[in-house]
Amino acid sequence: MNDAPQTAPTSAGFIALIGEPNAGKSTLLNRMVGAKVSIVTHKVQTTRARIRGVAMEGQAQLVFVDTPGLFKPRRRLDRAMVAAAWTGASDADVVVLMVEAHRGITEGVKAILDGLGDRVGEAKVALAINKIDRVKSDALLGLTRKLNEAFPFAETFMISAEKGHGIDAFRRWLAAEMPEGPWLYPEDQIADLPMRMIAAEITREKLTLRLHQELPYQMTVETENWEERKDGSAKIDQIIYVVRDGHKGIVLGNKGETIKAVGKAAREELVEFLGRKVHLFLQVKVRPNWLEESERYSEMGLDFKDGNS
Repeated sequence: MNDAPQTAPTSAGFIALIGEPNAGKSTLLNRMVGAKVSIVTHKVQTTRARIRGVAMEGQAQLVFVDTPGLFKPRRRLDRAMVAAAWTGASDADVVVLMVEAHRGITEGVKAILDGLGDRVGEAKVALAINKIDRVKSDALLGLTRKLNEAFPFAETFMISAEKGHGIDAFRRWLAAEMPEGPWLYPEDQIADLPMRMIAAEITREKLTLRLHQELPYQMTVETENWEERKDGSAKIDQIIYVVRDGHKGIVLGNKGETIKAVGKAAREELVEFLGRKVHLFLQVKVRPNWLEESERYSEMGLDFKDGNS
């Protein structure tokens, strides 16, 4: 007779976070994973690629796909982002619709609810009402009822991704829903994005925070070169592409002040993220048509062809 303790079977699966821009998907991903893997800013539409963050809960591995926010697309880049979001949802084991408590059922949320039934395949769909600290409890209950009347959610969670309220119970439920099977990633891996792309995202976040209105969406950052040095440090060369000469001046700033401040902030975060010294060099280049270049989309993890539809 074998008295050896039985280990719980392992399970793993994909969880797609969908919702309007700024619903808190990136904040939730970072909270679940326990590290910053997705760009978080006060501006909308900042998540371009589907970033996978990996979290462990007991013997379950939760692989989060942080999709770009679902919105009304106007340009090729917008269309490619929306296509990426729905693809992320259709490939997942569990889909989580995030809705901001204080904004309620907006036109954008209605459009997502209309598309949910046809787009998510066999996936279970959960509702996460985020930023619950911004509204009173009776308003929350009313919103929960209306949303569940609009779509048969498997489960509803009231959370604050920023403050951590309700996250533990939410993570336990997700873990229980993961299909049995081997883990998809090494236990200590937190993201499946190449470090080059994470580094570019960090710099783009700092630029987005520092600059205003239209410019950030007509700008992209690419890691051109990554050199591992003998002393253990990393030398990273990045190019910031903008579409006009005037934009280049804005990114550089008066006497180069803006680009210096962005470089400093990005380097500090990279040092913290990598746990070692980083030498970061930024260049700004004007490429009037980068929004129409397929290789730029590949760098962002998007499909250029999806921008056609």
